[in-house]
Amino acid sequence: MPHDYQDAVLVLPRLRVQNANAISSPMTWGFPSITAFIGMMHALARRLPPDSGIEFRGVGVICHDFEAQVTEGGYTRAFRLTRNPVDKAGDTEAIVEEGRIHLDITLVFLVNLAKAHWPEIVRQQLAEKVCNVVADMRIAGGSVLPPLPGSLRHVPRPQLRLLPDEESDRREDFRRMRRRWLPGFALVARDDLLHAHLAKLQQADSMATVLDAWLNLSRWNHRATRTTRVDDKTGESIEAIEWVTEPHEGWTVPIPVGYAGLSELYAAGKVASARDANTQFRFVESVYSIGQWVSPHRLTDVNDLLWYGQYDESNGLYRCCNDFAVSSSTTAASAYID
Repeated sequence: MPHDYQDAVLVLPRLRVQNANAISSPMTWGFPSITAFIGMMHALARRLPPDSGIEFRGVGVICHDFEAQVTEGGYTRAFRLTRNPVDKAGDTEAIVEEGRIHLDITLVFLVNLAKAHWPEIVRQQLAEKVCNVVADMRIAGGSVLPPLPGSLRHVPRPQLRLLPDEESDRREDFRRMRRRWLPGFALVARDDLLHAHLAKLQQADSMATVLDAWLNLSRWNHRATRTTRVDDKTGESIEAIEWVTEPHEGWTVPIPVGYAGLSELYAAGKVASARDANTQFRFVESVYSIGQWVSPHRLTDVNDLLWYGQYDESNGLYRCCNDFAVSSSTTAASAYID
């Protein structure tokens, strides 16, 4: 990194997002896909002027509250859909299912900050400017709204903090920051759990696949176990069936983590009806892995929180990566399904 740039953390606290997209992929729903937040980060960088002096490198998401727009009651739920106007013939227009969710989130960005913006007053002005730009944007398709009156005792202000050079000072600075993000949960990647669970399934069934491991981790599994006990009065052995729920390692969830190419990379304008005629085009499908919601006080470094994009040209893989599992274990495992 050039000497006239320094690592910094930009925090946009307690953003209220209305009607964000709750359908994160063809196979998952709930919290928006992490690709939406990385895309929002790139859109934000393009909205800022070239001389803004800030370069975005990664984004972290902390959810404080959510309200999925679904029907209530029973085990089966459905999205609350809008009623479209009738057509010219008086018939009902076709409905494209749209899932929506209201969110209360904090966004944390790792940025490179130019030397001209290092003074505290200038940093605060830049943080306020970025927050105002975000207020006019969409986050995962949802609208950014101001906090509800009386919902917060003190409305927190955006922050742009320089990261210290020493590792120990960085950890201490992060420890002070993470306390302000409570109560809430941060989404991190747990590819290592998928890798370990696949190895466990293959011990019992050599034909088990990554998809089997992903589906197994994505649900609650109940298994019947046979137990034998001795009756205290008669001395006879009595067999009983007990249902046991397999434990999960924390709050794990199935998540989409990017896209895998299905076709070659076409030149700009070659594919008809593409959204952007000036950008190369490729047909893709979703890539899935396992994520985990972790309380911020369990994180030790800002890099544990951050997501960033990687492009594997040889495999046509567009992947969202997070280093939480790598930094918290001695072995780095990578597993995903497409």
